[in-house]
Amino acid sequence: MAEPHTEPRTEPRTEPPMEMSTTLDDFAASVGTTDPVTIRGLGTRGGEVRGVPAVRPPEGIVEFMADETIVRCGAGTSVDLLASRLAEAGQYVALPSGGTVGGALAVGQSDVYRLGRGPVRDTLLQAKYVNAEGRVVKAGGPTVKNVSGFDLCRLLVGSRGTLGFIGEVILRTRPIPQVRRWIRSSNVDPFALLVDLYRPTSVLWDGTTTWVCLEGHPDDVARQAGQVIGAADVEGPPALPTGSRRSVPPSALAGATGVFVAEIGVGIVHHADPWSDRPEVTSVVAALHARLKSLFDPTGRLNPGVDVLAAPAGHVGRTVV
Repeated sequence: MAEPHTEPRTEPRTEPPMEMSTTLDDFAASVGTTDPVTIRGLGTRGGEVRGVPAVRPPEGIVEFMADETIVRCGAGTSVDLLASRLAEAGQYVALPSGGTVGGALAVGQSDVYRLGRGPVRDTLLQAKYVNAEGRVVKAGGPTVKNVSGFDLCRLLVGSRGTLGFIGEVILRTRPIPQVRRWIRSSNVDPFALLVDLYRPTSVLWDGTTTWVCLEGHPDDVARQAGQVIGAADVEGPPALPTGSRRSVPPSALAGATGVFVAEIGVGIVHHADPWSDRPEVTSVVAALHARLKSLFDPTGRLNPGVDVLAAPAGHVGRTVV
């Protein structure tokens, strides 16, 4: 039986400041004010528009205040590098692995831990981005409750660079749990389990088998695991099908068919086949997106041709900003 995963625990500290690879002013100058332009990261999530001049956002971890659970970094910073630095202080940031911080935010897709850790948009506290006029704009602030008006930070997440190019961000960090434990069972109802367990980090189901991720104090995790009938420890989540990633109402997950893995309680289905009969976007939603685009980028110069209502690579559900 696999041993529960235990993370190292270290005393919080504030990392010494570092310089970004380029300044926000230089980044804004490279974006310019008139011509079409696209933004380039590591290419992990796609999104770069071919045939259009590309700019790179600043990268580097500028400041990490472990005692305040916030980190400030350039949008071009590698997510994996950031995770490694934060882990040294016993913390993490709830972004999917791979690619850049800005790319993860621009696409807005969470990983299989969304049930317990929340959506990607909750990680972003403040963003400094370059708008269509080539000016640096600050949205949000370095606290969890930081907005009294329009929440531009959340608007940027999932907008795929069509409203502005993210240059620098302040992200919310969290303590790494003492224990992370994945278990699997074919003898439980995943929907009932979601109700019975206390804040599971993830509940996955493929129609016959259920996987559960539990995090926290070892005694609490052991007690929760004991509630799962026929549970066996496993190394991690199952391999996810790559045909499509569908966003559906959580109540519709029970009707999933074919080869799939569903994120119970979240409403995401990873399916082996493309989703050819996905519902069309309503005229109201389409009009709202068109209005937002016209307000933020009247000439359509930022990531021209990118449609946030279309599916990014590997995702068939709609991304609504």
